[in-house]
Amino acid sequence: MSKEFFGGAEIDIDIKAKVIYESDKDDIINQYIIFCKVYNEQIKLHGMTKQAVTETICICKDRNILREYLESREKEVVTIMMSLFDEEQIMKSFVRSEKYDLAREKAALMLRKGKITVDEISEYFPELLESDIQELEAEFVPLA
Repeated sequence: MSKEFFGGAEIDIDIKAKVIYESDKDDIINQYIIFCKVYNEQIKLHGMTKQAVTETICICKDRNILREYLESREKEVVTIMMSLFDEEQIMKSFVRSEKYDLAREKAALMLRKGKITVDEISEYFPELLESDIQELEAEFVPLA
């Protein structure tokens, strides 16, 4: 139980989460859980590829997991799952870009304040490229 304030008054809030596990039941939820497990196994084997998706579908159809749905909508499932890969890759790329920009900004700030030398940049900011370090050096180290 947690306490929250609402309109100046303290109220108690109960939060419950229901976790769904694989079971012996042959219902749609259990089949979907098994499908996801197979999918995760195939990603470990083949990476985020179309082969992982098609192998997942093939295995599940063979095991009679979501068989009717997969047989009638296989192309649609492949398309949707591949678009999820694309979205995940875009998000990962964005996060990497944000981390990279932040590292460059921090390196520049530390150089400006004299906290590190140009030679130490790669040690403290290994994600920066040599070309970045050269640009920072040109920007912050005066010519002799």
